[in-house]
Amino acid sequence: MKAIFLSFAVLALPAIPTLAQAQAVAPVATAPKPPTQFQYLNPADFEPARLLPAPPAKGSPAEKLELETLRALIASASTARLEQAKWDAAHEDSAIFSTTIGRDITKLPATWELLEIVHSEANIAAGLSKVYFGRTRPWGLDPALHDCEGKPNANPLRGYPSGHATLSYSVGYVLAQLLPGQASAILAKADDYARSREYCASHFASDTAASHVVGTLAAVRLLADPRLADRVAAARAELAAH
Repeated sequence: MKAIFLSFAVLALPAIPTLAQAQAVAPVATAPKPPTQFQYLNPADFEPARLLPAPPAKGSPAEKLELETLRALIASASTARLEQAKWDAAHEDSAIFSTTIGRDITKLPATWELLEIVHSEANIAAGLSKVYFGRTRPWGLDPALHDCEGKPNANPLRGYPSGHATLSYSVGYVLAQLLPGQASAILAKADDYARSREYCASHFASDTAASHVVGTLAAVRLLADPRLADRVAAARAELAAH
């Protein structure tokens, strides 16, 4: 189903960092609670019914096919890939790209500030569609599936799109524009991080595909916003200097 969304974002295929390399990145200190309303994005651009097609209806043949495909994906996964998915689930911030770009993003203040804005705004955009569509997560449909995070009180009706995947696609797109020479590796990392949500049984492929749309649109809009021009320039200069 991801083919529906290919016109919205660039796909890349290089090899991704190993789990051991990713785990070498130091965790980020807990950030202040993010805002719940857009500070920069226009809500009209992210009206769910205008932005995304409805996901497969609950109990429909399309949903059953997605569930079967997801079960097969998880069953065929190596232990290492499942462990990576678990690690990815626990690390939902822009630092996931540190190993990919070869720099600790948490120690680049101008870059981190910009990416935090992107993450926050894109997360709000994804949340609008999560509430609007109210899609049941895979583990909410099949008790035999278990999510990586082990949150017994997690909301099973926030499956479409994925918040983690929206992070990877929005922040990944911005970093790819700031570091064009590393764009392929960055976009590949974004896609692989999004796929972890499927290995975790937290989302279907159509959920992460929807995140590709939301995240990329958010990133494009934010990079073009004149109110962020100075921050974008500062981040680009900082990355060029390190």
